[in-house]
Amino acid sequence: MKIVVLSRNADSYSTSRIIKEGLIRNHEIIQVDHSKCDLIIEKKNPTIIYKGKILHNTDAVIPRIGASLTFYGTAVIRQFELMKVFTTVQSQALLHSRDKLYSFQLLSKAGLGLPKTVFTNYSKNVNDIISGAGGAPVIIKLLEGTQGLGVVLAETENAAESVIQAFNGMKIRVIVQEYIKEVQGSDVRAFVVDGEVVGAIKRQAKNGEFRSNLHRGGTARVIQLTDEEEKAAIKAARTLGLGICGVDLLQSNHGPLILEVNSSPGLEGIEKATGTNIAEKIIQYVEKHGQPSV
Repeated sequence: MKIVVLSRNADSYSTSRIIKEGLIRNHEIIQVDHSKCDLIIEKKNPTIIYKGKILHNTDAVIPRIGASLTFYGTAVIRQFELMKVFTTVQSQALLHSRDKLYSFQLLSKAGLGLPKTVFTNYSKNVNDIISGAGGAPVIIKLLEGTQGLGVVLAETENAAESVIQAFNGMKIRVIVQEYIKEVQGSDVRAFVVDGEVVGAIKRQAKNGEFRSNLHRGGTARVIQLTDEEEKAAIKAARTLGLGICGVDLLQSNHGPLILEVNSSPGLEGIEKATGTNIAEKIIQYVEKHGQPSV
């Protein structure tokens, strides 16, 4: 099969691992920088130009789209869809997962556990927002933050008021969430491929930090999910229509709570912690659903 990995960096751990496993399994697999693709839209003949050449006979696409390029990356995926090419992450699913508010609404509708979440249109009733999220301490998040950036723990009501008012004054939209004290700076990342959890780790924040992201100095260890946690992760992926994703869970006293669903999850932390060949699982998913050119 001819497989395209949409990624801006061929040397990143995740991209290089996927390419390596594709080559091991005898596929033609290439990295394409989606930010440098030109899209030609015409009746019955949608085309993608990359480095001056038409991308011909692509059998499958594995998108690795960063948050800063969601709009254009989605357009490139959509172009491949018009060309009837299988993609492991569909354009609409990527958009849904990147919209934190909408994804929470979809997950809530599906009956999945979530931290109490409040979103308003720059409301001046800040006290109502804080109480709606269960009272201080609360977590305040930018709608488009990634890897722990744009996430603030406001430990007191006064601190929460100040942060929310500051964001409101700058016309920056945020969501305010319940702080789950019992998790103590930890969360669980379940890696889902084709409706199956293929690996899971528990991430722990470093001392003095509440964000467990590995990019921020957190540590990771392999974990065995409970049946409830596994079912929640799989249902979250299915609800957002994601064939590949990382589902972040909080192990609260009242069951698993979905924290976020990441449509371009990194492979490095989970492969090294679990010893599982996640990249191979992704290629096998492509082999199962892609249509090789004749």
